[in-house]
Amino acid sequence: MTIRKIEHVGIRVSALEDSIEFYERVIGLKLLNTIGDVNDDLRLAFLAFPGQDNVEIELVYVRGGEELPSEGRVHHIAFTVSHIEEEYKRIAGLGLSGLDAGIRSIANGSRLFFFNGPDGERIEFLEPVHLSEE
Repeated sequence: MTIRKIEHVGIRVSALEDSIEFYERVIGLKLLNTIGDVNDDLRLAFLAFPGQDNVEIELVYVRGGEELPSEGRVHHIAFTVSHIEEEYKRIAGLGLSGLDAGIRSIANGSRLFFFNGPDGERIEFLEPVHLSEE
């Protein structure tokens, strides 16, 4: 297996800027970067503890997305992988539910896919752009 670490935990939010401010002020996280512009339907913000950016919190804003109950706003858990094609084939071979139809790329060049865990939780395997260039 090529799983290397927990990448990030994604949390669905209703107002990205308010959530960034909360996690910085209340939790002490530092904003690392954002993906998406203010008018985009999908925007992401990545935060981590200062000096400890090996595991991140990803805030996920979806304009017009389905409402979630107050419980269960954690959207997914992500793991850093190398050789994402091999991992996709391995997961597909296990017959797990919810597997994405293929590997996709996001705006920064990283590649990923999702599948379901045993209780329906979403699990992401992510090959960051720096790993895909190795």
